[in-house]
Amino acid sequence: MAMTITGSVKRPEPEALASAVEALAARFGNRLITSQAVREQHAHTTTWLPTQPPDAVVMAQETSDIQDVVRICAKHGVPVIAFGTGTSLEGQVNAPAGGVCIDLRDMNRILEVHAEDLDCVIQPGVTRKALNEHLRDQGLFFPIDPGADASLGGMASTRASGTNAVRYGTIRDNVLALKVVRGDGEIITTGTRAKKSAAGYDLTHLFVGAEGTLGIISELTIKLRGIPETIAAAACSFETVRGACQATILAIQTGIPLARIELLNAEQVRACNAYSKLTLPETPLLLLEFHGSEVEVAEQSRNFSEIAKECGGGDFTWTTKPEDRTKLWQARHDAYWSVKALRPGAGVVATDVCVPISRLADCVTETEDDLKRLNLLSPIVGHVGDGNFHCSLVCDIDNSEEMARGEDFMHRLVERAQAMGGTCTGEHGIGQGKQKYLEAELGPEAIDAMRALKLALDPQNIFNPGKILPAN
Repeated sequence: MAMTITGSVKRPEPEALASAVEALAARFGNRLITSQAVREQHAHTTTWLPTQPPDAVVMAQETSDIQDVVRICAKHGVPVIAFGTGTSLEGQVNAPAGGVCIDLRDMNRILEVHAEDLDCVIQPGVTRKALNEHLRDQGLFFPIDPGADASLGGMASTRASGTNAVRYGTIRDNVLALKVVRGDGEIITTGTRAKKSAAGYDLTHLFVGAEGTLGIISELTIKLRGIPETIAAAACSFETVRGACQATILAIQTGIPLARIELLNAEQVRACNAYSKLTLPETPLLLLEFHGSEVEVAEQSRNFSEIAKECGGGDFTWTTKPEDRTKLWQARHDAYWSVKALRPGAGVVATDVCVPISRLADCVTETEDDLKRLNLLSPIVGHVGDGNFHCSLVCDIDNSEEMARGEDFMHRLVERAQAMGGTCTGEHGIGQGKQKYLEAELGPEAIDAMRALKLALDPQNIFNPGKILPAN
């Protein structure tokens, strides 16, 4: 049983599609792939949404390749879907109307690094880990860490975030400029390498988070940071989720410059202990990281330890050893796999919401109560510093009754977050899975404005149709 898709789109006429594929074959040769296996790989989704493969895949190597695919598809009215590494979570790379997928993995060159200005220019297929490996010897790093080794183009398209957002912001805060292929194949340049600008509309941030529905990113200029002198990781267990959230709020209010602060509820700690072979107390847990000089990090750790004790926190342990830090954060990044191991053979869907941090404890507590009432298993992890948390819901996809309870839970989760002044998604995006919640969150006027933008920039509706905007 698959979850429901809200949006609907029209497939191109068979003759138009055949003509487009023929023209693409003439242009790209064996870089045009139509095999069933490859097409299905390019509609891979880690939700319960049904897989909807494209009709063909083009392996792009240069910006001119993207331009030519767009021009050919625009001529024949055929959809175009950009594909990075396929780690999006709300069906963003599905092809509900068929069409052509542009795989950008081979556009993976780091074009320029300006160490003195703390920025670089890259192609969209560069992955987070590859970029940081390239930068390490220059004492620089790119801080946005969504967990998966996603491509930077995909991260920009889905407005990715991650564990470092409390200190370094989201991808939105770290993109200076883009080059984007528009619907006629021409290129829009949205900005410069200057750290700020008041020149015209903010086109850069229009395309960041647009999920490929307004154009295809072909180049990014992004901010870099210096690798801190000292990095310390820490763990602190709490009696309650509320105590952990209160400690976080107090730490932020008192100005402790936390780099990372992650909440794991007791269920998630149990899963991580089993999967990653840890021995953490199986109660609500905060994982933290501090960046700065040796003296600054020691002071930050000491100050947080005092706050934690006031809020019911237990022993506060921290380390600067790279191997210990890596083990701790790898366990956090493996949260999905640890949950999957709890019930082999079952399906797991990761969903997220975000609320003001003052309401985070309420939202998590009520969510845990809902899970008990519905008899569902869904460990929780949260970017507690910015009010964003994730549920990894485990269900038997062949059990229609259990799946119905799962859908009811996720619907109630979103409504709860929105009622608390929050959003249906902090970082996973809308895609297909959360279209039905957008109007309730922003209002029909905002949806009308989005439709007008879509029509102006993509009048033929060829860019990733059926995503973000609910069906009329």
